[in-house]
Amino acid sequence: MPPDPSPTPPPVLTTEAELRALIGEPSPLVCAKLATRLNELTRTFIEASPFLCLATSDATGACDVSPRGDPRGFVRILDDTTLLLPERPGNRIADSLRNILQNPHVGLLFLIPGVGDTFRVNGRARLVTDRALLEPCAVEGKVPKLGILVEVEGAYTQCSKALLRSELWNPALHVDRSSLPSQGEIMARVSADPVDAAAYDAARAERYARRDGFY
Repeated sequence: MPPDPSPTPPPVLTTEAELRALIGEPSPLVCAKLATRLNELTRTFIEASPFLCLATSDATGACDVSPRGDPRGFVRILDDTTLLLPERPGNRIADSLRNILQNPHVGLLFLIPGVGDTFRVNGRARLVTDRALLEPCAVEGKVPKLGILVEVEGAYTQCSKALLRSELWNPALHVDRSSLPSQGEIMARVSADPVDAAAYDAARAERYARRDGFY
């Protein structure tokens, strides 16, 4: 058997040349899908999505990824290069918001339940409080206090391979939440102060049932 002509890659890759030698170059067709603005076809992915992941980083490059979800189409498309994400009440740690104040570069990954293709947007963000912009984002009669305005710099569909490999939308593989540690149990483990896990979980479930703090 002839020897494998492929060079052995270094154990740790440190340059793009080493990376390309291992994985190859993207095809021209793949590169052609990279756009700097939305169009009438790609807008439909945002309009149909009830959930996205927001990636940010601070001035030092420390990264964060945060989920964002609402009724489908909650991200407003102001035009083909501008999006508005309403900011809903959370835990007030505000990792994403504080990062954007330091570093405007963001990445968005839109998911649509049951659909393998996802949609990616990269751009620059800023925090806005303009009520005229935010009023159309009201849910249950509550207007968000602020929003994240994103100037689109890159927009493209992501292939389905990751979701197909993971079978993310296969209900037969959905995990029973009770098989995992509860939030109360995790809080009791990490908190320096005593936490009654069962009481924490019960109070949290009651708040969610009332939708306290949702909007």
